[in-house]
Amino acid sequence: MTEKALPQFIHHESSPLGNILLAADEVGLTGLWFEGQKNYARTLSPESGERELPVFRQAKHWLEVYFAGKEPAFSVPLHPMGTAFQQRVWDFLRTIPYGNTVTYGEIAKRLAAENGLPCHRVIGADGSLTGYAGGIGRKRALLTLEREGVVNAAEAIPQAAQQRSRMRQP
Repeated sequence: MTEKALPQFIHHESSPLGNILLAADEVGLTGLWFEGQKNYARTLSPESGERELPVFRQAKHWLEVYFAGKEPAFSVPLHPMGTAFQQRVWDFLRTIPYGNTVTYGEIAKRLAAENGLPCHRVIGADGSLTGYAGGIGRKRALLTLEREGVVNAAEAIPQAAQQRSRMRQP
């Protein structure tokens, strides 16, 4: 049985890796996308409008802690909407510890074992960075942030740094 979707609202935040769109309903955060990423805001209805919600304030604080190179000691209420399979994948992704990675193969084995993917902490079976809708540069930067406590947006998304530099020139 499919859960009836509640009205969603949006909020924009900036980050060292680009602008972020947050979406939430009255239960929790329903989505987070980097501007321009693959499948950007795909699950939002056109009626989704801006509104201040407590979950957006919590998410902003979480992002500030995270991008300061620290593991947030609190979580933000989540309410992702998706199929039963997607829910199982998202449940598994939430178990990946800060600063660690797993392969897509490991996820598949785990889900198959439970009878039965997209996260920056999930890597290819050969250890390569793959499969992140926000872009490989951002994925690399997020993993570096978690391991070393620093983020370098220019290395993560050099084309964005070049664009910003061109925009500043008279």
